[in-house]
Amino acid sequence: MDDIIIRTKTAAYPVYIGPNIRFDLTKLLPNNYKSYYIITDKHVGPLYAQDLTAALSGKEVYHYTIPASESAKSMTCYQAVLDDMLESHLDRGSCVIALGGGVVGDLAGFAAATYMRGIAFIQMPTTLLAHDSSVGGKVGINSAHGKNLIGAFYHPEAVIYDTSTLDSLPMREMQSGFVEVLKHSLIDSESFYLSLMEEIPDAASLTPKKVEPFIAKGIKVKAGIVREDEQEKGIRAHLNFGHTLGHAIEKELGFGQMTHGEAVGIGIVFAMMLSERHYHLSLPIKAFRKWLKALGLPDRVPSMLTSEALLGRMMYDKKNKDGRLRFVLMEKIGIVQTDILPKSLVEETLQDFMNET
Repeated sequence: MDDIIIRTKTAAYPVYIGPNIRFDLTKLLPNNYKSYYIITDKHVGPLYAQDLTAALSGKEVYHYTIPASESAKSMTCYQAVLDDMLESHLDRGSCVIALGGGVVGDLAGFAAATYMRGIAFIQMPTTLLAHDSSVGGKVGINSAHGKNLIGAFYHPEAVIYDTSTLDSLPMREMQSGFVEVLKHSLIDSESFYLSLMEEIPDAASLTPKKVEPFIAKGIKVKAGIVREDEQEKGIRAHLNFGHTLGHAIEKELGFGQMTHGEAVGIGIVFAMMLSERHYHLSLPIKAFRKWLKALGLPDRVPSMLTSEALLGRMMYDKKNKDGRLRFVLMEKIGIVQTDILPKSLVEETLQDFMNET
């Protein structure tokens, strides 16, 4: 079992990574809480919720199941969770357990952050994508205007990542989550990127066993950034590499029509294209796009979308300042930074990207 400590200015908590560690839950919990409130979704719950209940035998345990889709990150679902927590008479000695992927973690964390002005919560990710979202303390829900626009910085007491749960993950979700591992490698170092490409060159090699060694490495990359910039006032924005266009695609298509990783992969291609034009340099875009295709991931914006609509969505991005578009750009693999770009450059590059033959 790997054990990583996340340290920020306001928090410190462990991340445990290993197979079947959900059965040792009580040994890994940082405190003996009065009661436990497990939030999961309709896909994950039937697989693993009873294992947690059994591990917490003798404790007061409540369950709440949300839809297994991005639509659950809504004000309606958030309100329903809070109402049920109140009806269950949870107090400040209670602990919320987020059992599931990024949607569950974001919603459960935001509920914990705001219930009675904050109660404890534990992240128990069950997807590859959530290796990223479960660490760092970002929690929240979506708005009609865009993704993750309502939320808070609120750290879990611990992250307990049972990697054996990846065995039940559909291939499309493995592919989606792997994009966040790709992102971590691109912003960290060429050695990480090349070792990842060598070990997992295509969809056939994208298995839990192959990817598990890179999960801890990706989390360590994020931990180093969060330690320096807890609330995204500087370099933490680097973790959003590819997300500006990615989030716009998700929102414009309708949440759930394309996975988060699929959209971010396209967004990374676009961010690299912008970087080439803004910095007047050359990046390995062709090789990266070839790798995306080999992994079974898209590398183009869906044809039904328009550049005008996507540009409008990107204007709501949280990184923007004073109404100006701000992107995470790449100088070379392992070196990224944020820059404010002329709207004309973004618009022209997006149109060229979408008009490729």
